[in-house]
Amino acid sequence: MNAEHPDALYVHIPFCRHICWYCDFCRTVYSEAQADAFLAALDKEFSLRKFSVQLDTIYVGGGTPTSLNERQLERLLQLLAPYAREVREYTVEINPETLSEEKAALLAEYGVNRASIGMQSSDAGLLKLMNRRHTFTDVQSCTERLQRHGIENFSLDLMYSLPGQTMKMLESSVEDALSLNPYHLSLYSLSIEENSVFGKRGYEALDEETEADMYEYICRRLQQAGYEHYETSNFARDGKRSLHNTVYWQYRDFYGAGCGASGKEGNVRYDLTRSLKEYIQDPLKRQDTVLTPQEQYFEALMMSLRLREGLDKARFFRMFGVSIDDVYRDEIAEECRRGMLVNTDERLYCTDRGWNLLNEILVDFIA
Repeated sequence: MNAEHPDALYVHIPFCRHICWYCDFCRTVYSEAQADAFLAALDKEFSLRKFSVQLDTIYVGGGTPTSLNERQLERLLQLLAPYAREVREYTVEINPETLSEEKAALLAEYGVNRASIGMQSSDAGLLKLMNRRHTFTDVQSCTERLQRHGIENFSLDLMYSLPGQTMKMLESSVEDALSLNPYHLSLYSLSIEENSVFGKRGYEALDEETEADMYEYICRRLQQAGYEHYETSNFARDGKRSLHNTVYWQYRDFYGAGCGASGKEGNVRYDLTRSLKEYIQDPLKRQDTVLTPQEQYFEALMMSLRLREGLDKARFFRMFGVSIDDVYRDEIAEECRRGMLVNTDERLYCTDRGWNLLNEILVDFIA
């Protein structure tokens, strides 16, 4: 494979003001002293790794980046400033209750032009169940603060298949989200992770049929509202797709920095330590996974088929020096026969039916 020059950077901030009960990401409860030590280690990581300054996208996630206090948030933004000069999309994840007027002003001052807001639901009971500390009013205030400082492009996260969630609750949350007129929405079906509080307490997601009904409702309603369903779980209006996440779906290379971050460069996928203590001691501590050509072929296929337009066959050939039709000739022919895939000279993509059964398709390619 010809290694690309990464033009995307993901930075992981592992702090939250509180822990959501469904979450199993790399995160810890915020402490000012630990956050200062983390930022010093992140500064060291950047000085040692020498990232390219010709980046197209930066995405700061977590955790909750805005759980940092104003002084620490500015330090983070100052550290990233040399890499943000040419970016088209600079996204920061936000929990609504953590965004002060001062923090919104800082984000705008340092060139952040997109926010990803963890709304999840507008139902007070479900938010409490998830141990979320915001209300829908907080979400409204958060978007207003961002807009006052010129950050018009924001995305809302919505969760479904939550314990006890009814279709009526979901419909209300979707309408509340639409009332804020976001450019982008991301859907997340609850997955009970073993190490999450939900997992440890024995909570369960809804049954598969109800979950499928909820997904179909959201897709139908958002498309009625003028949103393009461009990826299995993502919707955009006015062309405001997530440029950074598209890097993942197109299986392009990207840098990962910060405790718990992952990256991919060439045929190596790496995961930085999830231990905050280890990261502070050695910010270069990571585990590398060298991917075989066959693993890369499958991952490129798996990620690309999540997109409505599917896999770009010419780009696949440029990346690997082999045609997707040669790698998976029999599998592609069978899925096309079953009405799951469409194979043209330029692209391989899912039919509507295939998109809804993508996991089933991918199992056949693994086999």
